[in-house]
Amino acid sequence: MLSAGDKCPEFSLTTDDGMFNIADHSGKNVVLFFFPRADTSGCTKEAIAFSSLLPAFDAANTAVIGISKDTPQKMAKFRAKYDLTCLLGCDNESDICEQFGVWQEKSMYGKKYMGIQRATFLIDPNGTVAHIWPKVKVPGHAEDVLSHLQAGG
Repeated sequence: MLSAGDKCPEFSLTTDDGMFNIADHSGKNVVLFFFPRADTSGCTKEAIAFSSLLPAFDAANTAVIGISKDTPQKMAKFRAKYDLTCLLGCDNESDICEQFGVWQEKSMYGKKYMGIQRATFLIDPNGTVAHIWPKVKVPGHAEDVLSHLQAGG
C-alpha cells in the first residue's frame, strides 16, 4: 500500500459519467475512497455519506471519487438507485487498485479470493499522499475525512 508522503500515481479512469484524470485536479485536494462492490450495504452507506457531505468537501477545495472494480453500467445504476453525487470510478479495465495497494487477498468462510480492501487516500494539492485511512469502518468515516481536511489536512 502507498504511504503518506508518497507521490500519487498518475492515472485516469472511466467513471459512470465520463473520464477522471488525477492531473486535472492539480491544485486541489482529492479524496479517493476505494470500496469493494457497488450496491452492497457497507459500500452504499459509504457512498451516501460522501455524497451527503460533497458541498462541504467542495468548500474545502476537494474532489471526491469512489473507486471499485465495477463496470460503468453498474456504477450508473448504483448512482441512480441512491441519488449519489460523488464521482464513481471504474477500475474494471485498469490497475489503479493495484497501484494504491488496495487489491489484496481476502478470506471469507475459509475461502481465499482477491478483492478491494476498503481504504481512503487524501491527495494534497501538490499530488502527494497526505493521509491514508486503511481498513476503513464505514460509520462516521466520511465525517472523519472531512474533519481531517477542515483541521488543515
